[in-house]
Amino acid sequence: MRTALTDLVGCRHPIVQTGMGYVAGARLAAATSQAGGLGVIGAATMSVAEMTAAIRRVKERTDAPFGVNIRSDADDAGARIEVLIREGVRVASFAMAPERDLIARLKDAGVVTIPSVGARRHAEKVAGWGVDALIVQGGEGGGHTGPVATTLLLPQVVDAVDIPVIAAGGFFDGRGLVAALAYGACGIAMGTRFLLTSDSPVPDEVKKLYLATRETVVTTRVDGVPHRVLLTPFVASLERSRLIRAVLNGARFKRLSGLSWAEMLREGRRMRQARDLTWAQVLQAANTPVLLRAAMVEGRADLGVMASGQVVGVIDDLPSCRELIDRIMAEAESSLSHLTRALTSPTLPDRSGGG
Repeated sequence: MRTALTDLVGCRHPIVQTGMGYVAGARLAAATSQAGGLGVIGAATMSVAEMTAAIRRVKERTDAPFGVNIRSDADDAGARIEVLIREGVRVASFAMAPERDLIARLKDAGVVTIPSVGARRHAEKVAGWGVDALIVQGGEGGGHTGPVATTLLLPQVVDAVDIPVIAAGGFFDGRGLVAALAYGACGIAMGTRFLLTSDSPVPDEVKKLYLATRETVVTTRVDGVPHRVLLTPFVASLERSRLIRAVLNGARFKRLSGLSWAEMLREGRRMRQARDLTWAQVLQAANTPVLLRAAMVEGRADLGVMASGQVVGVIDDLPSCRELIDRIMAEAESSLSHLTRALTSPTLPDRSGGG
């Protein structure tokens, strides 16, 4: 299926695996790209050295194009972009749009730049800065999310910009892909559906919890901004003693990241300015990497936070990335055939009784 997305990045199918922290490592990204989609390494939770090693592992496993997701507001964003350029990475993905100079550096090097947005005004702004495409995530999506449903946000953005738009938030099958194309998107991006594959590194006990859970909740108690996660007893407990917990997690994050307190303070200032947060929200943001790691790496579903889209309620299996993508494309072809038959069926006979 050829679309503006497949032409832009060189993948066979218009399906993107999103760069989920602690989930989208080399294994998942390589499996997705090898299956014909666009795999994306979630490098925001990696050091530069870890990111570089992950890129090289993907290149060892597949010749297919892939991407890397990084934080545009990170202190070392420039250094990370230089690694992407040096290693020949096809796509640079961002949760927040990078500054104009970073976009220009990527464009000069031939790296496709695809930020994610959750509002029409943000899409219009970054499109004007010269990005190559956009991922538009509606409120059904997991992790940091907005209030507008994909079915409302997607057509607004498609009408507002003249670059390829990839739809995210609520997608898991071929019918969704066809619906996104009908809205004017060039493909779909999925996180939760790829998390729940056999190629995902998430511990089995955590995957079982995802498959058994049918409800998500949007909470600001994780890091101060709206975050869609599985509704678990631990998430409910975050409503209490959140300040004390954030202070403790800040200390744990310092140990995990290797940052000094001075570096963490500078990072906090950047987050506060970039996201217009209060200092209390910045302190809460220390929760995110620690709580995600507890579940996604350490398997502590009882102590961690598990980002999830609402599609978790309709997922009940763990296919490989190849099985998943092949299934989605077969479903999409079937849906398109059904539409074609419906639109070309003979007109029903006139039963009005008239001549």
